[in-house]
Amino acid sequence: MFIAGEWCDGQNGSADVLDPATGEAVGAVAVSGSADLDRALDAAETAFKSWSQTSAYERSALLRKAAALLRDRAEDIGRLMVREQGKPFAEAKGEVIGSADHIDWAAEEGRRMYGRVIPARASNVQQIAYKVPLGVVAGFSPWNFPVSQAVRKIAGALGAGCTIIIKCPEETPYSCAELVRCFEDAGVPKGVVNLVYGVPNEVSEHLIPADPVRMVTFTGSIPVGKTLGEIAARHVKRCTLELGGHSPFVVAEDANVEAAVRLAATLKYRNA
Repeated sequence: MFIAGEWCDGQNGSADVLDPATGEAVGAVAVSGSADLDRALDAAETAFKSWSQTSAYERSALLRKAAALLRDRAEDIGRLMVREQGKPFAEAKGEVIGSADHIDWAAEEGRRMYGRVIPARASNVQQIAYKVPLGVVAGFSPWNFPVSQAVRKIAGALGAGCTIIIKCPEETPYSCAELVRCFEDAGVPKGVVNLVYGVPNEVSEHLIPADPVRMVTFTGSIPVGKTLGEIAARHVKRCTLELGGHSPFVVAEDANVEAAVRLAATLKYRNA
């Protein structure tokens, strides 16, 4: 795991990481305990005080450095992803390169968090709305696109001036770790990005109610999303959920059928 700028073991030991092609263990992943999660919360809360005051231009520059490193390392990270997740190398490498584009997007959007002037009822009153960073974000990402889903949460939080604790999947920990390493090597300050693994419900039930956490973001199944949304609602936390489904593919009557078939086959057989 990566907590407060340090790579560390988990309080609850480790679990095997399996090659989906063979079922054999290819390594291990740290399993967090409550003490690890508390350290991550403290680190993210402390780092938020300075990161939220860092100029949008400086945050953007650091994110762009991370994006450049991710592109440079795309082949190596892609090979890790093939080994732990099972998708073809071309798709894995493409996912990593596309993830760098997400970082660049967040870097630029962070420089454009404009406010607005609201017309007032009185001539001697000026009403201005402006955006400020929320605080610590708790993010939860899935195994099927281990880099591209984690990066949306990390880059979006950092671009907005927030810090994040990202809980990545135990099935695909290595490509996620290398993504986080890009932010570390780019010079993002300690505690701004924290990476944990662990028993999913134990991690979410510990992080979401924690006082420093101000927003929850999750990509995964509908049942789990409902549970996390309920926890967030009980504690009045902002919550963004991208939930699973069967990805219906609708072809209109006036569509180019051959093009639709090619696209459908490409999309529906990804990760196979």
